[in-house]
Amino acid sequence: MRIAVTGSIATEHLMTFPGSFANQFPADAPHTVALSFLVDTLDIRRGGTGANIAFGLGRLGGRPLLIGAAGPDFGEYRCWLSAHGVDTRFVHVSPTRHTARRLAITDDYHNQISAFHAGAMTEARTIALRPILAAAGGVDLVLIAPDDPEAMLRHTAECRTLGIPFAADPAQHLTTLGRADIQSLVDGATFLFTDESERDLLLSTTRWTAADVLARVGTWITTLGPRGVRIESAGLPIVSVGAVPDRGIVDPTGVGAAFRAGFLSGLARHLPPVRSAQLGCQLATIVLEARGAQDYDLDPDMFLKRLDEAYGPDAAADAEPIMRAAREINEAHHIRGYN
Repeated sequence: MRIAVTGSIATEHLMTFPGSFANQFPADAPHTVALSFLVDTLDIRRGGTGANIAFGLGRLGGRPLLIGAAGPDFGEYRCWLSAHGVDTRFVHVSPTRHTARRLAITDDYHNQISAFHAGAMTEARTIALRPILAAAGGVDLVLIAPDDPEAMLRHTAECRTLGIPFAADPAQHLTTLGRADIQSLVDGATFLFTDESERDLLLSTTRWTAADVLARVGTWITTLGPRGVRIESAGLPIVSVGAVPDRGIVDPTGVGAAFRAGFLSGLARHLPPVRSAQLGCQLATIVLEARGAQDYDLDPDMFLKRLDEAYGPDAAADAEPIMRAAREINEAHHIRGYN
């Protein structure tokens, strides 16, 4: 199963604040805020939701196709993604705009404040899927992850026209797009990804009930943070998958993208949604324990051991073919000299 990922490509500037954001807001001046946070650390990392998901798929041997827009500063990032199994041939490179930037500050309680500059991402709306997918030899699923909103709407419409199954991941755009646009992004999706707050926002904005949504999508996956994942499909019982216990939270950046990568990796190997969600939860926990969405250590043997501990030996056995592919990526990664 070949998967194309459309979505943002960005550089992440990650900072940590020693304390609580809540204690910095003056109680007597709620409408006038002028705050400055003296941070302890600054890490500059590769990111962007589309690139993060594609990276995870690549680490698990999926050879995903990344479709998005970056700037002329993308060269080193392209090499990194390619070395980790991502097909970057069709990334649009803007001649004038920098690759998108996200600045994020995380406090001691894992709250996060972010700012995002779109930059070259705005040119993603110029990308047509038909010629890319034809040149790539076709795909079985297109994941439409957070990106330039016009690009997301265009890609969704084109998937419908071409009859290509797609997965909808509207995420933060649920707060900026109107009712008709959100309905367009969701309607007809084979898979729909949200977290709990996004689920509520989707329902309130579209004025659909949960049953209305399930009548329009194949499977709805809602991530629940430390409580795991809920999987819903029309006419079937709701299924819950628990999270993999973490061994110490370091940084929440990229956790949602990691879940999607693990989930889609399972589907690509024809595993059922529950088993795929278990893979997603395992990869999400690994990313939660690392700093940066693409700077985690993926040890295939440890991955299988933790799957066994969390979900039993059958889960580990079903994941073994994926881990064999991950070992091959690890070996190629080492040969190319990347750290």
